[in-house]
Amino acid sequence: MKIRVGVLFGGMSVEHEVSVISGLQAYHAIPRDKYEPVPIYITKTGQWYTGEAIGSMDEYKDIPGLLKKSANVTLQTNEHGAHRLVSTKTSWFKKPVVGEIDVAFPVTHGTFGEDGALQGIFEFQKVPYVGCDVLSSALGMDKVVMKAVVRSAGLPVVDFATFYGHQWSEDPEGCIRDAEAQLKYPVIVKPANLGSSVGIETASDTEQLRDALSNAFTFADKVIVERLVRNLKEVNCSVIGDHESVEASITEEVLKSDEILSYQDKYMNQASKGMSGTSRIIPADISPELTKEVETLAKRTFLELGCNGVSRIDFLIDQDEGKVYVNEINTIPGSLAFYLWEPKGKSFDQLTAQLIQLALKRHRTKSQLTFSYDTNLLALQGKGGGSKKLGGR
Repeated sequence: MKIRVGVLFGGMSVEHEVSVISGLQAYHAIPRDKYEPVPIYITKTGQWYTGEAIGSMDEYKDIPGLLKKSANVTLQTNEHGAHRLVSTKTSWFKKPVVGEIDVAFPVTHGTFGEDGALQGIFEFQKVPYVGCDVLSSALGMDKVVMKAVVRSAGLPVVDFATFYGHQWSEDPEGCIRDAEAQLKYPVIVKPANLGSSVGIETASDTEQLRDALSNAFTFADKVIVERLVRNLKEVNCSVIGDHESVEASITEEVLKSDEILSYQDKYMNQASKGMSGTSRIIPADISPELTKEVETLAKRTFLELGCNGVSRIDFLIDQDEGKVYVNEINTIPGSLAFYLWEPKGKSFDQLTAQLIQLALKRHRTKSQLTFSYDTNLLALQGKGGGSKKLGGR
């Protein structure tokens, strides 16, 4: 019997459409000889839908029409451990169980999908799932926390300052003064927990910084301001594996049309291809020594954050100083970074199969752990001290 793989994409994120592209790419790349992929589309309001049409890119030109021909479902794990997709519209005449999955394969970019929220649902329902767990997903999604963790491990990051929404609303001029006291212009301003270059702007003076911060706070409640590397080369490297074994992909140099790599650069030029359609140089035009340094830093970042599955780590190379900085990690990278593995001889089909096996391996390991005791302390009330003793810990 084939392993049923629920491929989830879409979601309540500004990266919704990008996730649909990446998710459908992954769905079609799962080997059919061993696995039975089940497409699951998450709408912008958080509703789950499945059905044959969900797996077709052309259907997303008319999403209301697509939803009418698909089943609205919820995920439920029964007492026997079966993970069922249950219809939200049940009746005496319609079987509520639409399908079942054995493992979840989230390809959901951004908030509520890449930040640990969706992973928490899988943990609670005891569903094996591909990719990073709750903690590593949350760490990777928050640029501020991620940089703090990797910096504490001795990995290089550029200088940065961070602000919360309440600080900005209460004292915007104070935020600007603090940023200017910690960093020299030019700077780059980013929402702390978004990807795909959403809400990112550069600033070369106070007025530009004010505008950039105001824009970033429309996307997130926490914003990071970083020193902008002027003579910059941006390179990326993907890592696959778990805490026992990791492998680095080939490096890439992503080409941009402006001072920063924009959403337009990443996706809109060849929308149907996702990140795989971005203009890039593979392998990156850097020395063998720099290549080795990037690969080593990528693997160390992956391990320090406790990642699993496949991630893409993005780097900044200051060409004036010859220094490499860890910029950010994408725990569910666009197009799953398959284009960085194909030059190393790992096809997209092989990549998805390896990710599923890593998910099942982690689930087997976790299933052997003890999370609760088969006892009932409440039954001890009234025996040897009563409820008063139960109040302490």
